[in-house]
Amino acid sequence: MRKYHPDELERPDPETVRLQPKLPIALVLDNVRSALNVGSAFRTADAFALQHIFLCGITATPPHREIAKSALGATETVAWSYAATAAEAVATLEAQGYQIWAVEQAAGSTALQDFTPAPGERYAFVFGNEVSGVGEAWMEQAAGAIEVPQWGAKHSLNISVCVGVVLWEIVRKIKFG
Repeated sequence: MRKYHPDELERPDPETVRLQPKLPIALVLDNVRSALNVGSAFRTADAFALQHIFLCGITATPPHREIAKSALGATETVAWSYAATAAEAVATLEAQGYQIWAVEQAAGSTALQDFTPAPGERYAFVFGNEVSGVGEAWMEQAAGAIEVPQWGAKHSLNISVCVGVVLWEIVRKIKFG
């Protein structure tokens, strides 16, 4: 076995990526403190060809040095918008027909492995602040909460890791059944 050389990966140029079909998934980053986490979310959204990212509240927006450091150009290939609050982003997404799901430890949450995306449905997943999580103000508006099962002492994943875990599981179910 050998590792691929970057020239063998046949990466499309940013314009081609912007025009390619996208999965009907959006992210909402609600008051995320770390610009590095924001950049990682962009990179993951690019990897899975997501439709959109909403950056809300104190969440840093491109152009930003730390976002660029971890996004590696994904801010040029993933559509994004800024909203003053997650509630504003959620209202916009609901008007566009998205089901809104918080990614949060919450009473009555659905374990990630038990969440089954419905064919033809559009989904937006809200990831909250690294300390306080998704804002309480609109949690009741969400269709539900998805929780990543954990067994360690912390019961907490870094948001960039959580974005990757949640999106892989959902994209895997959409693409591969």
